[in-house]
Amino acid sequence: MVDTPLVTALFEDAWVLYADAIEELQRGKLRNAAEKAWGATKRATDALILTRTGREPRTSGQTDQGLRILGRRDPQIEQRLLGPYSIRARFLHGRCFYDGMCEPEDALQQDVRDTANYIRDAQELSDISL
Repeated sequence: MVDTPLVTALFEDAWVLYADAIEELQRGKLRNAAEKAWGATKRATDALILTRTGREPRTSGQTDQGLRILGRRDPQIEQRLLGPYSIRARFLHGRCFYDGMCEPEDALQQDVRDTANYIRDAQELSDISL
């Protein structure tokens, strides 16, 4: 596994984006919170992929593919990250942020909050702790 300053920076950025998402929730800006939570999810996933492959994904498509490949190799990644990643990509990023369809609000707010669990799981599966 690769442990580089870039991995640390990616995870730190994920936590900063998560904090921004919570701040946006508190301001009542669900759409902005959703996109910040999605950004945190992507950065944490990119860090995981970097630790496992030595390569940082450059696009969302590369991140999707990289996570699926890792999930086939490691049942823990498949069980703990694939579903939550897909939910965030579809509902937070696609439906809420891009399409403006942020209902039901309580479910989306919970998805934003649960992003912290996703980041922690990605760190654990990367064997990185900050």
